[in-house]
Formats: sequence, C-alpha cells, structure tokens
Amino acid sequence: MTVQLYARDVGTGTPLVLLHAFPLSSAMWLAQREGLAGRFRVITPDLRGFGGSRLGDDEPSVDAMADDVARLFRYLGVRRAVVGGLSMGGYVAMALCRRHPDLVLGLVLAATRASADAEPVREARLRQAARLEREGTTAVLVDEVLPGLVGPTTLQRRALVYGRVRGLVQATPPRAAAWAQRAMAGRPDSFATLRGLRIPALVMIGDEDAPATEEEARAMADALPNAEMLVIPRAGHLCAVEQPDLFNQAVAEFAAALSRTSR
Repeated sequence: MTVQLYARDVGTGTPLVLLHAFPLSSAMWLAQREGLAGRFRVITPDLRGFGGSRLGDDEPSVDAMADDVARLFRYLGVRRAVVGGLSMGGYVAMALCRRHPDLVLGLVLAATRASADAEPVREARLRQAARLEREGTTAVLVDEVLPGLVGPTTLQRRALVYGRVRGLVQATPPRAAAWAQRAMAGRPDSFATLRGLRIPALVMIGDEDAPATEEEARAMADALPNAEMLVIPRAGHLCAVEQPDLFNQAVAEFAAALSRTSR
C-alpha cells in the first residue's frame, strides 16, 4: 500500500528535510521549524504511522520508510534536499541515501548509528513490539525507551523539555511503534552506503547520549568521505530538542555552505 506522509512545510530556500526520532513525531522539530524557516524551506514529515501519517499494511522495513520519504519529495516538487535524521530518522536517511541517492544534497546524521542492531538490542526491540501489540498502550515505551531519550542535564534542569518529550512518547500509536521497532530490528548495516557517498555530511552526537555513543558517531564520520563531526554539550539522545540553538546553528551553517556551492 502506498502511504502519503503528512508533513509540515514552512519557509523558503534550500529544502531541509528532517526525519524524527522514535517514538516521537515531527512535533519534535518545533524549534527547528521556528529557528530555521527564516533561511530554509523546512520540511518535517511524520514517518508512517506516527503523527498525521497512516501506517499502511506493508511489512516493517526502514526501506519502506525511505521510499515514503522519496514519494514525499515528488509530491512536494522537491528535486534535492539536505536530509537530516535523528536516531530512527538517521536510519531512514541512510536508507534514502542507499535507495534514492540523487535526492540527497547533503546529509545530517544525529544521535544515530550505521551498524545493524546487536542481538540483545534487536531482541529488546522485538520484545517491546510484542508488548505494544499485546497491551495496546505505550507503557513499555514510557518504562524502557523514555529514560534514554534525554540526558541528565535535561532531567535536572529542563523540566519543561522532559515533560514535552514524555507527552510525545505517550501520544505514540502503539501499533505504529511496534511496526517501527520491527523495521529497525531488521535494518542492515549502512557503512558501505556511507563509504560510497560523495555528498558533504555532518555527524552530531550529544555528550550525554546513552543509546548512541560518540564512538559510533566517529565511526560514521570516518566512513564518510566528506564529513565533519560535532559533539553537542549537555545534551542526551534528543540533542535537537535539548540544545536546539546549538543544533540549529550547526545545521544552518552546514546547509548554507551547501546551498552556496550547489548554485
């Protein structure tokens, strides 16, 4: 089944497509829409099943999610864009580079990894997916996923940010979350894709990120032929939400340099 993604589309200029983390929606990009739409066309889709997008009945796969994004490009008349993905969004962005490389002008990978899941992580995803389907609630996400989404600084000093993230997790449709966990559990290693890319890339990681590590970020930056890496201080896994000003500044500088060279 063809799924047409719902997307917020604001601003004008070089298109910047931002793909959200699990188990959130494009609502997580509020500070990016507000902070970057003055300089760029900021497009933030809800990946299938999340936010305003339907789930469809395809087999769970990150490739299907990437194909959805490629269809959105065509629907919106976007020829090429700077594509950014955070966590699950990074997996989708790498799949897009593998399957539709001509669409990607530049790549931003934040709080993500290019390796496939280690067996314990994969088993945890499948166990959570089964519980989501069985219980029909987000309890397992609140218990097991939410604690890893933000860093200690946010927990201690940014109560409003943590509350917002918790609300987004609780709003996740359980069936969509189960589908996405199965899709991520089955995703392939993406290092060969990264090594073959000739586009500029920016790799970002929060210095308090627990699910993704600085070592994994460096491995991606080293694999990419043309990449820079940035460690964002006092940020956990959702670095774009926890430190939006630093994230936006880095993305704006990267995308502005690309738009100058692509004219």
